[in-house]
Amino acid sequence: MDPLLEINDLVVEYPAKGFRAQPFRALKGVSLDIRPGETVGLVGESGSGKTTLGRAVLGLAPVTDGSIRYAGREIGQLTRRARRSLADEIQVVFQDPYSSLNPSLTIEQILAEPLTARGVATRDAKSRVGGLLDRVGLPAGAASRLPREFSGGQRQRIAIARALALDPKLIVCDEPVSALDLSTQARVLDLFIEIQERTGVAYLFISHDLAVVRHISHRVAVMYRGELVETGDGDQVTARPRHPYTQRLFLAAPVPDPDEQKERRAARRALIAAQGEAA
Repeated sequence: MDPLLEINDLVVEYPAKGFRAQPFRALKGVSLDIRPGETVGLVGESGSGKTTLGRAVLGLAPVTDGSIRYAGREIGQLTRRARRSLADEIQVVFQDPYSSLNPSLTIEQILAEPLTARGVATRDAKSRVGGLLDRVGLPAGAASRLPREFSGGQRQRIAIARALALDPKLIVCDEPVSALDLSTQARVLDLFIEIQERTGVAYLFISHDLAVVRHISHRVAVMYRGELVETGDGDQVTARPRHPYTQRLFLAAPVPDPDEQKERRAARRALIAAQGEAA
């Protein structure tokens, strides 16, 4: 099966500005692909470059070198009209669902907005809202309410419904569960999996949490200082990490057993000391 998304030797560099005397290279020759219906988890600590990669796919970060191809087409070479069509097929779910939902609009208006922006008649767009809410497990009566009337998990479901409105082939998920409590995280992750099984949508799933990535991903890619340091099958990368940085991420993941957590912290400190790096 041909890849849906192909990223080859991608470099993103920001010019020198303010206190930076030299340009900052956020991505250093990253290569990654995603197949239709696949979830690739992109994991790394803050500042590793994972969000920059997601923004580059969405056209929100400058591409200094390398290429991004979607369905065989080089994104940087598309016409404006083709880019608009591409925006229908690549959607995004952000970390904070409340800030990404217009607080002054009803849920019906929020979900109908991407459809009317693409020329769907207002009446037809609103008629689809109930179906979108049903796909994410919310009642049709939610359509008349405002975002502030919902919990964090429910707001994230609404954000997912909006991303699904245009029937995308790929969704970039940028830390979509990190602001949620653990039980709500699990329910939202299961929702992502259910939607993928029904629709065949692919995910680039960005997270700092290795446990979250393991739960949802077919393959995992680990980013460190703007580079991919390890990629592979989700179980292999998360349970048997080869790269020292991935090992540190694994040991940093919280576990419910206090004694095991203590052992992990000690092992992580020992690993950092052996590598001669500061914690």
